[in-house]
Amino acid sequence: MSDKVTISIKRSDPSKGEAPHFVDYEVPTQEGMVVLDAVHYIGSNIDPTLSVRWNCKAARCGSCSAEVNGLPRLMCKTRVDKMGSRISIEPMRAYPVVKDLVTNVSHNWEVAKRIPPFTPKPDLPKPWRIAAIDITRSKEFRTCIECFLCQDVCHVIREHESNYLGPKHMVKVAALDMHPLDSIDRTGFLHTEGGVGFCNITKCCQNVCPEGIHITDNAIIPEKERVVNEFYDPIGILIHRRRQKK
Repeated sequence: MSDKVTISIKRSDPSKGEAPHFVDYEVPTQEGMVVLDAVHYIGSNIDPTLSVRWNCKAARCGSCSAEVNGLPRLMCKTRVDKMGSRISIEPMRAYPVVKDLVTNVSHNWEVAKRIPPFTPKPDLPKPWRIAAIDITRSKEFRTCIECFLCQDVCHVIREHESNYLGPKHMVKVAALDMHPLDSIDRTGFLHTEGGVGFCNITKCCQNVCPEGIHITDNAIIPEKERVVNEFYDPIGILIHRRRQKK
């Protein structure tokens, strides 16, 4: 491993009309160093005006998301010695830049409000009892740390104006739909407001997930299948129409 590494950071301050531009910094390296360490070194020893969002530095909070060498990653989980002698760092491209590496991800909270919440079946006896197998089905979805890397890499969100919820929120919908005590059918919501048809299952979201959640395989594809069965399958259409008449 080289004694130094060049960190090239895309900087900007929209509030001051500063256009995006890359600034190079030479940072001394040490064993076990991660990209977030290098960014902290720059802020502490070279340029204290550099802005970056972070919290736990343990890949648990999802705060330090960025694009490292062109790929969405957690900076606290990305080893410097695996990235080469020159490392580029950019803010997530799917969201507006607040300053430097800090982006405004508040849009996700607005999307979350659109999702029909957990609604238990009426007259369920208490205490609620759930079989272990039903807990296991959606267990991986609850490991999401809301880093929004899957949202960032999604080309539908990046490049198209659509109402697609995005992979992170598809995980939430799938977890609700798999809950054995939930009573809501969200298929119609996904078909219209959720924009699930815009996803073409490239699995790019699944590939960047730091928690290894099978977003496409276990969340998006099953939800797309439900929509197809209800709105495009001839028998499903008849069933759907009959439900609407009741």
